[in-house]
Amino acid sequence: MALRSNPTLRQRRLGTELRRMREQAGFGGSQLARDLGINPAHVTQMEAGKTGISVERLRTIAALCMCVNQPLIDALADIITTRGKSGWWEEYRGELATDFLDVAELESDARRLVTYTTTFVPGLLQTTAYASALFSQTYPPLPPHEVELRTSFRMRRQLMVQSAATPFCAFIHEAALRMQFSGPKDLAEQLEALLVESERPNISLRIVPFGVDSVPSPSENFTYAEGPVVDLDAAQMDTGHGGQLFDAPAHLARFRALIAQMGSTALSEERSRDLIQSIMKESERKHG
Repeated sequence: MALRSNPTLRQRRLGTELRRMREQAGFGGSQLARDLGINPAHVTQMEAGKTGISVERLRTIAALCMCVNQPLIDALADIITTRGKSGWWEEYRGELATDFLDVAELESDARRLVTYTTTFVPGLLQTTAYASALFSQTYPPLPPHEVELRTSFRMRRQLMVQSAATPFCAFIHEAALRMQFSGPKDLAEQLEALLVESERPNISLRIVPFGVDSVPSPSENFTYAEGPVVDLDAAQMDTGHGGQLFDAPAHLARFRALIAQMGSTALSEERSRDLIQSIMKESERKHG
């Protein structure tokens, strides 16, 4: 079987969980390979997501590694049975960096999404003009066709939330509501769009006001995606060098703690809408 040159996010996560299962049992790759009757290189390839496995082999590995987490095993089996299904983001493979595709796949697989942003409105809630302005301010500057491509990709990602299929909780720092990337007019339109989106039944929008001092650092814009089981949760954080994915239990526990912290300090949904409306009126006055 030919090795995959670019495993998808699902395929890489399956491999990560196989490796974690083996390590928790205290096995080396060579020992597991002997028990399976395969070459050690095959174990390495499976754990890198570069080659697939059957549901039967997954259950054999789980038994050999004495894994009794049946919900996790069943969720991993589901990943295997859906391996032939490609998402809409695959149309962009080769045009956009893998980071972009990973985020779309992460959102598509999530049972619930939570975001926190400090310097900009979350991508899933951005207007076309706002998103385009953000990409236009990348340094070094992107060529116009790249700005258009990234913007259109971001708009397609929003369809998942707009369909009301996935519960979405957005924590937005007040600073993000005041940042102007293309003038007060576009900002006012973006804030008005936020008010409209906040009325969707699957969206919870809450603002973290300036007066709150116990919040994550300004650099921590992140998305937390709840999986079919808690073991398959994942988080993505924006960095100066692209997106970074986290799936280690210790990292995920930290993100859950941050979310709980914001849940206790952010404004209620109603008070958040009041603040957005107030800032929108300020922006409209400046434009006028």
